[in-house]
Amino acid sequence: MTQKPTPKVLNELAPTDSDIEILKDQSHYLRGTLEESLADPLTGAISENDTQIIKYHGSYQQDNRDIRNERLARKLEPAYSFMIRVRLPGGVMSAQQWRNCDQISRSYGNNTMKLSSRQALQFHGIIKSDLKPTIQAMDSALQDSIATCGDINRNVMCTQDPSLKAIQRQVYHYAKQISEGFLPQTRAYHEIWLNDDQDKKLIAGGGQIEEPIYGKHYLPRKFKIAIAIPPYNDADVFTNDIGLITIEKEGKLAGFNISVGGGLAMTFGRKDTFPRLANLVGFCEPNQVMEVIEQIMCIQRDFGNREERKLSRFKYTIEQYGEDWFAEELQSRLSFTLQNTKPFEFTTSADRYGWQQCDEGLWHCVLHIEGGRIQNTDTLAQQDLLLAISELDACEFRLTPNQNLQLVDIQPQDKPKIEALFEQFNQPVSADSLNGLQRNAIACVALNTCSLAMAESERYLPKLIAKLQPILEEHGLADRDIKIRMTGCPNGCGRSVMGEIGLIGKSLGKYNLYLGGDFQGQRLSKLYQENLDEAGILAALTPLFARFSQEGDADEHFGDFLIRSQIIQPAQGGLAFHS
Repeated sequence: MTQKPTPKVLNELAPTDSDIEILKDQSHYLRGTLEESLADPLTGAISENDTQIIKYHGSYQQDNRDIRNERLARKLEPAYSFMIRVRLPGGVMSAQQWRNCDQISRSYGNNTMKLSSRQALQFHGIIKSDLKPTIQAMDSALQDSIATCGDINRNVMCTQDPSLKAIQRQVYHYAKQISEGFLPQTRAYHEIWLNDDQDKKLIAGGGQIEEPIYGKHYLPRKFKIAIAIPPYNDADVFTNDIGLITIEKEGKLAGFNISVGGGLAMTFGRKDTFPRLANLVGFCEPNQVMEVIEQIMCIQRDFGNREERKLSRFKYTIEQYGEDWFAEELQSRLSFTLQNTKPFEFTTSADRYGWQQCDEGLWHCVLHIEGGRIQNTDTLAQQDLLLAISELDACEFRLTPNQNLQLVDIQPQDKPKIEALFEQFNQPVSADSLNGLQRNAIACVALNTCSLAMAESERYLPKLIAKLQPILEEHGLADRDIKIRMTGCPNGCGRSVMGEIGLIGKSLGKYNLYLGGDFQGQRLSKLYQENLDEAGILAALTPLFARFSQEGDADEHFGDFLIRSQIIQPAQGGLAFHS
């Protein structure tokens, strides 16, 4: 551990703080010059500074990279548009809210909705003049995009498996409480987008601009919290800045094991950046969890790196100062003593597809959404199907961390109505029509809109899986569950380094191949081969599938086999990840 650090003075800039810290300082609590940018009719973009400020309002400026060069040749500015991300703690939406989002996607977006890997819903293709009508339409259905981006606490994830009905209801309460409790207090969102500081529909309060927790400069970087309910780890809880692992006792919520310091993003060519899985620091009771989270966030606020943004995530704070320092600092701030962690076991990070019935007699159904993209295609009008289901007002909608969709709390008399719609729209219900890779695939958006993408992801992964299908069939593995993840860059949105097979875009058509993650979400994958094109990926995986078929145990997962067979060594997090 290094020398004990000195905390940053709240609301004061340091001479070495980054340009983004200066921008936050001068933003008048996230207002910036957004209103002026939105009113500028000469461009479809907003000012460079406002592209940073608008993130705190839940939006990213993007452009269509497929036609960028064509427009440049015609001396036109890029085809700018915006992504807006809806804040959905635990991924929960009512049928009315689903209808509202569907209407927004058709009226203002690109006629699709993207289910993110953090249980949020994203609209793409929204032009600048439609930003305000979109957010006002969300507000009319009691939805918002506050704090889904930016250097603040992001959308709070929560396991949603229907078999966990009683405990899940208790735990979801905390997902909502955490999400609401750590929203920014600035009135900027309501002033800019809703045109009124008094008649807003979502958050009670006056016209204050103070930030009692975040301070004037908010956090050094984004902050992520997830709640998992064993035996399910669909939220990949150890990849979050704070992970809450539910401990149940006789059907009641006893409390949470607390893990800290997870994160997956890295930068190619910089070995001082790395993925890290969170470490457990103790157990707290339910009535203590808000205090624990606040104090952990305040430690990151006070000690996180504000000079170099690539080293600003909470994982780097813990790596720099040490786990012992963090445990001591946290305990010194709490009004109670953390207990020792309680035993738990994760068995899977996957979704359970198809129909399930809970003890209360209600029905639930998990539908596969390829790439998390709700849309109408020539083979499946899934957007129209889900709109028709929402119009029945017969279920709640829940987004899963694996980019799939649950229909929840269906009365027995309503189940035939939904089944009839499945049949009408040719929607597969069970996972029988999917191979093991399709069932366990996650892909980020990447090209054509993400400015950080170096390669395709969402548009390419289904094509790659189709190429792998005959190889899996040849070796009798088509039905074996294998977790595959793909991202267009190393920033981790698709959680690639948690896959048994992970692919991270290096350049157009080229990927780094990572192997050896586990199916339970408790082990990182490790770099196996670099800069592979499609032929290289197939050539690398084919002999591994052959060996797995011949030498793997019947109940063994692919990632575990690779480790047991010493084909690849277990990955270490932190600085050791690159060794």
